[in-house]
Parts: sequence; structure tokens; C-alpha cells
Amino acid sequence: MNKPNPLAKMILTCLAVLSSFTVADEYQDPDPFQDLNRKAHSFNLKLDDYVARPVAKLYSNTVPEPFKKGIGNLFSNLDELTNILNDLLQAKFSQAANDTGRFLINSTIGVGGLLDVAQRAGLPKSEGEDFGQTLGAWGVSEGPYLMLPLIGPSTLRDAPSKFIDSFANPVSYLDDVSDRNGLRVVSLVSTRAELLGLDDVISGDSYLFVRDVYLQRREYLVNDGAIQDDFGDLDDYDY
Repeated sequence: MNKPNPLAKMILTCLAVLSSFTVADEYQDPDPFQDLNRKAHSFNLKLDDYVARPVAKLYSNTVPEPFKKGIGNLFSNLDELTNILNDLLQAKFSQAANDTGRFLINSTIGVGGLLDVAQRAGLPKSEGEDFGQTLGAWGVSEGPYLMLPLIGPSTLRDAPSKFIDSFANPVSYLDDVSDRNGLRVVSLVSTRAELLGLDDVISGDSYLFVRDVYLQRREYLVNDGAIQDDFGDLDDYDY
């Protein structure tokens, strides 16, 4: 029996995602699954307290700064492929040219992406694009908010889009499972280490804080910075 090729799987997934949003548009409440979401949030917090944060702190305290910077640059460079794909899907051709130039320069002169030579060459890093943003640009509603175990905050639109974006990441095509998973772990640890400075920013009801920041950030990205600031209502937060 022939296995479906990646392109066929991608198309089928896209169709499933798009069809699901006819239901998502019916939701007026952005967080109708709050009870379940809070449980997932609590689980993620415990996982972060006992695993992710301690490992990130150990990484941050023991790995020399140049190596940490290089590792961050490496994974950021791989993300440019996802950016390029979604740039093109959104007809952002100028940004696609910028991101393509960044990838080519950093992958060669930048020693596989360890050095961000493109930044010095006048090609700045963009905010980044993903398939969730592409669907948003196409007019697809974000649907209800979802807090996913292990993964974190998302929406009905964004959650399956992560699977689509994985097709643009070269790490997904490594044959050796241990190498593939190892690189993903390093990427997660590097990302969590970069966020250590934000831990003290969260106050009050952490669930509401994370939810509202995530939703406004996604709106900002989908609309390329053109959003209405409705984040000033802090009545929901119990200080």
C-alpha cells in the first residue's frame, strides 16, 4: 500500500483546517473552553516549574554567551524557510526577497546560520510569518482560544497550522529520530532560556495574562501591526 506523500498530506490538512472554521465563526466568546484551558495551563505551569525553567536556567548559566547566540541564530535561520513560504502565500514579495536573502547569506557566509551576517548586510529580521497568520490574512477567523498541553497558547486556526509549517522546517526531514528530537529539544531549551527575563512580568491571574497577551500579539502579527488597542481593560486581573 502506497504511503501518502507529504504534499498530499499537507493539502488534506489544509482542507480540514479551512472547513473547521465554518464552525469557529459561530463563537462570539473568544474563550468558550476556559475550564479545560485552565487545566491545560495549570499542567503547563507545573511542567515549566519542574522541567523547562530549571533546564533553561542551567543552559543559560553554563553555556557561554557566544554559543547561546549562535544556537539561537541557527534555529532562527531555519525558521526563515517558514517565513518565506508564508510570505509568498500572502503575496508579500518584498518581504519574501528579504527573508530569502537572509537565509542564503546566513546559510553560507554565516556558517550555516550561526552568524547573522545578513543583519549587517542590511537585511533585517522580520517579525516572522506562519500559516496561522496566512489563514488570518486570507480572512479565516481565529476561532476560540485553546491552551494546548505541552505546546501552550493557540487558537482553533493556529493549532493545526503548526503542522503545516513543519513541512518547511528541514529538521522534520532528518531520518534519524534521535537527531530530529534532539535538535527540537535544543531549540525549545534555547527559546525558553531567551524568555527567562519575562517570568517576572506575569502577575495576577497568569491564565488571563497569557491568554490576552497571546491573542493581542496574534492580532498584531496578522494585521502587520495595525490593530485597535483594547488591552487597556485590566479589570479582569486580580492584583
